[in-house]
Amino acid sequence: MYDYIIIGGGIVGTSTAWQLSQRCPGTSILLLEKEKNLALHQTGRNSGVIHAGVYYQPGSLKSLFCRNGNDMVYRFCQEYGLPWENCGKLIVATNPAEFVRMEKLYQRARENLIDVEWLNRDQLGEREPHIVGVGAFLVRKTGITDYRLFTGKMAEQFNKAGGEIRLGTEVIDLKEMADEVRVETTKGDFAARHLITCAGLMSDRLVRMLGLKANFQIVPFRGEYYQLPRNKRDIIHHLIYPVPDPDLPFLGVHLTRMIDGSVTVGPNAVLALKREGYHKGDVSLRDLKEMAIFRGFWKMIRENLSSGIVEYKNSFFKSGYLGLIRKYCPEIETGDLEPYPAGVRAQAVDNKGALIHDFLFVNSKRSINVCNAPSPAATSALPIGGYILDQAARVFN
Repeated sequence: MYDYIIIGGGIVGTSTAWQLSQRCPGTSILLLEKEKNLALHQTGRNSGVIHAGVYYQPGSLKSLFCRNGNDMVYRFCQEYGLPWENCGKLIVATNPAEFVRMEKLYQRARENLIDVEWLNRDQLGEREPHIVGVGAFLVRKTGITDYRLFTGKMAEQFNKAGGEIRLGTEVIDLKEMADEVRVETTKGDFAARHLITCAGLMSDRLVRMLGLKANFQIVPFRGEYYQLPRNKRDIIHHLIYPVPDPDLPFLGVHLTRMIDGSVTVGPNAVLALKREGYHKGDVSLRDLKEMAIFRGFWKMIRENLSSGIVEYKNSFFKSGYLGLIRKYCPEIETGDLEPYPAGVRAQAVDNKGALIHDFLFVNSKRSINVCNAPSPAATSALPIGGYILDQAARVFN
């Protein structure tokens, strides 16, 4: 019997396992991951941005985790020799309506104690000659790294501390008993005194396996990206973001410098027909059935129908996607949009059809379950892991 079993080998699960091994030396900990490698889903398919926490409601878990996580990511990368760059981010307004929203966003950043600088049209042009807008502001502490390497380094330290990782081990069923939790997997059964789940796209299913009440469901959204050709990689010096729509949890199509030198364009946000559906033709009958019988799904669709139609249109027609970029970077042409791997976001939706924007946990006597870990979960992985362990101290006595 293990002291702890942690399910999910993404950045949040690995962070939790590593920090637990540091906080409680000698504790027996098993980390289970259904894939053949760690960080293959949301962690390994994101933009690699080290967020500063501009967008989040002051006082929310998102705001707290992101601001603390920003500093911790930089320190971790420096300590363990991981690649990173503090390149900064510009949030650009391209019309008067966006300018008004940008002013509010700038004020929120200041309320969140984030280092920002206001730029007028001319100052924007001086910093980014290929970007146009009526104004912008600079977020100085935003940067980039490789979160797959980041996760791998935490896993390495976890192993050195005596932790055990089992890959290719998919959880089939869970049963919480009076004095233990039993975990049935494709590679045999395991037992532990306590369980922590960080399963991302499958988080709601594990909660239901435990027999816990889940007033939400994971709805997958595919984020499709392009990349710029090599001869246009120098078109930007910072990360370039539009002013986001406040009614949507997505940040809009942006230009992102990656740590390997490439520049990505995206993502959009289209409903995926499979939880791990990274291609347009990917369909899962099980996933479709679960969405169809979930009343919150249909309420969400009705509320977001018009924006959803636009996203699908842009998914199939480059011209619409390109139009979003050319608003602030008019030099990009259709032929500049080269293929790049997509990602899928695990979006928690409640029974009333509302998108859950903050972190969500469902706990029992012997389990802590991370049910919603939205962006900026990668930036926030270290403080999230610490928060989970603080909860464990209270929930598990």
